[in-house]
Amino acid sequence: MPLARDGTGVGATARAFWSQVHPVFMTPPLAASLFGAILAGSVDPTIAVIHVVAMFAAVYTAHVKDGYVDFHVRGEDDDHPLSATGCQVALALSTATFALCCVALGVLVDLFAVALVVPTWLIAYHHAPQLDMNPVTATTGYPLGIALSVLGGYYVQAATLTAVPIAFALVFLTLLSGVKVIDDAQDYAYDRSIEKRTVAVAVGPDRAYGVAYGLMAVALVAVAGFAIARVFPVTSLLAALAFAVVALVARRADPELATMLLIRGSYVFLAVLVAAVRFDPVAGLV
Repeated sequence: MPLARDGTGVGATARAFWSQVHPVFMTPPLAASLFGAILAGSVDPTIAVIHVVAMFAAVYTAHVKDGYVDFHVRGEDDDHPLSATGCQVALALSTATFALCCVALGVLVDLFAVALVVPTWLIAYHHAPQLDMNPVTATTGYPLGIALSVLGGYYVQAATLTAVPIAFALVFLTLLSGVKVIDDAQDYAYDRSIEKRTVAVAVGPDRAYGVAYGLMAVALVAVAGFAIARVFPVTSLLAALAFAVVALVARRADPELATMLLIRGSYVFLAVLVAAVRFDPVAGLV
């Protein structure tokens, strides 16, 4: 049976497999892994690459499984580039890649490093159709994966965990959970029709927006608190300020535009945090 639905041959199959690489949603987990490595200070490039590849394989698994369920099982999507067999092959390849990375990390680091990495694949594989049917797990799955990516990226370099990466992971979990609530609100009507219980379906769109921006506000206040306590560099306040500006603009937009703005705002947030941690230009002044 062909692996691609829209053609045969190596080219069509390669395009179908590549279609499951979604840069907008893949970039944050990979960047979070590198951010964790930067937090650790000294970076071993080989170990960093292995962890990044593991995160890529986990997110790829999530995209393929989600597309398989939505098109081939639920019939929600109008089209999908991969056949059912193609999805199964893609899942097998991404899982094998992930497993090889886990073995490498177990050998080069230790088993606790593997214990921090394995949950990212479990979340990815079970997002659909299990975790996305509950408002809590549907909301926190992707943010939790990014939080684990930060922790794993740090641990594989430092072989320990400190308050700093844990605090950053909690901030990302909270902030991105707020963004995910807004993202899910785009599909409120359809999700309600199939009894898919996102936060918007569970509490209504208006309350969902309040929950979303409340979570984001908590995350930004936490950044300020950690900066004041000197857990974070003082310049991390600039990251909170930058995201706050984006959130204020997004608050007036419809869910689709708001999601686009907030996701890109999270890129800015992460970029400023990386600069703050890596360079901390005011370290000697305060």
